[in-house]
Amino acid sequence: MEGILIPISFFIATFGVIYLYLSTRNKERLALIEKGADASIFNYNKRAGSSWKVIVLNLAFLSMGIGLGVFIASVLESYTTLDSDAIYPALIFFMAGVGLYVGFTQTKKHLDKE
Repeated sequence: MEGILIPISFFIATFGVIYLYLSTRNKERLALIEKGADASIFNYNKRAGSSWKVIVLNLAFLSMGIGLGVFIASVLESYTTLDSDAIYPALIFFMAGVGLYVGFTQTKKHLDKE
């Protein structure tokens, strides 16, 4: 009984968050339409084709940063006496952050070109 309780509660929580988000968004849009607002405010991304490029670019730099963090942590563990329990999480998170920053700057350059 206890093993099934966690997946069911996770599903209910996920469903609740998605339902709340969609119903609130729908109510906001209906209220704006009733006030006579322009429908163009619902178009968040003017360049729909570039949104996938941005996501892929950021995910690529994030995964490269994580991989580089694991590699550097492995090298440090092999050649130093540092504690491996501290090296791996620290370098993974640090290099993931560096990867996200590089992805952000590259995305900014990519969007400025267009």
